[in-house]
Amino acid sequence: MQNKGILYSIGVGPGDPELLTLKAVKTIGRCPVVAAPRTGGGDMLALDIARQAADLAGKTIVPLDYSMTRDETARERQHSAAAEAIEAHLAAGRDVALLNLGDVSIYATCGYLREKLKAKGYESVMIPGVPSFCAVAARLDMSLTDRDEPLHIIPGGAGGLDAALAFPGTRVLMKSGKSLPMVLEALRDRGCLEGASMVVNCGLPEELVCRDLRKAPEDARYFATVVVKGKK
Repeated sequence: MQNKGILYSIGVGPGDPELLTLKAVKTIGRCPVVAAPRTGGGDMLALDIARQAADLAGKTIVPLDYSMTRDETARERQHSAAAEAIEAHLAAGRDVALLNLGDVSIYATCGYLREKLKAKGYESVMIPGVPSFCAVAARLDMSLTDRDEPLHIIPGGAGGLDAALAFPGTRVLMKSGKSLPMVLEALRDRGCLEGASMVVNCGLPEELVCRDLRKAPEDARYFATVVVKGKK
């Protein structure tokens, strides 16, 4: 009986290929199959990042077509199709490196695919990556926490943002690009705008650092992370 392949979910970091861990690079190197998300426009950012750090020569590349839609039916259909594409290789005994931007445990689409495949009896291994908000804090040359202050990770496009901004400590608003006008308005209403900073596309060639959100652009891409430090 043929052995099943192992699914490796691998965090490739936010953009800078030098932020891939040694373990991530070695694991990608051992897997004959590499699966990565592909946008409607054909871009495969996670694959492009990994390609700069690991040798992908001779590997089978599996594009996974899923979007950031909030339509649950459409999202479930996309995730099922992506899981089936990966399963074809696992069932044949081939290990698969499933690439994910940032870390594989934080707002990671690969988690949905992993759970589907685990339910079918496939072995799963997670390889952590540098989270985008840690890379953003380093780019801003700031510490995210001070002594006993808490750290809150909040999706910028979620509801209840005003209440979340009232939390003590540091608040990180991830995936804020598409909702930036709403985010800026909430920060302004809560009196947090002056103490907030933002990095868009951290570690990518088109990176934008904004240390004063009063001068923030009117729009930003999806990968915009806002850091709001607690008042001392």
